[in-house]
Amino acid sequence: MSNSVEWLERNFKEALELPSEAVSLLLMLYSAAQTFDDYADGDPVSREELDALIWNTLVAIPENQFYRMYSHKLTPVIATTILKWQGSDRAEREGQIDAKTFGWRAGYFDIVLLVFNLVHGVGNAIMNAQHVMNLYGEVYEDYLKEFDHA
Repeated sequence: MSNSVEWLERNFKEALELPSEAVSLLLMLYSAAQTFDDYADGDPVSREELDALIWNTLVAIPENQFYRMYSHKLTPVIATTILKWQGSDRAEREGQIDAKTFGWRAGYFDIVLLVFNLVHGVGNAIMNAQHVMNLYGEVYEDYLKEFDHA
């Protein structure tokens, strides 16, 4: 497990106080997104990462109890997250690298905020939305450097 995954897991459990099934779902989605992004960018994807991606997306996520309970609310947000990533990726490949593309890459945290809302209610989600936002670890200046624009 990478340091970023361990850090997210610790925050999901301790700071956000999410139940284990919600944490498991979020970590599987995070790992899947990272693996898909690595593949799309031409970065190496190990056989172990590919095997986990196949299992998690086709078996473990659909069987996850939190996902099963809230799939009708989670699926539209997951779909939007995918569309946002695809839109920002296409824009980046066409040379549009800016704050909008940077922000759209962080759609995963929309899912995290929704999960927090489902577990703790809207009042707590409002009060903790900034903490969820701050879980996004990428820095805008570093993002620009990826494209030699800094």
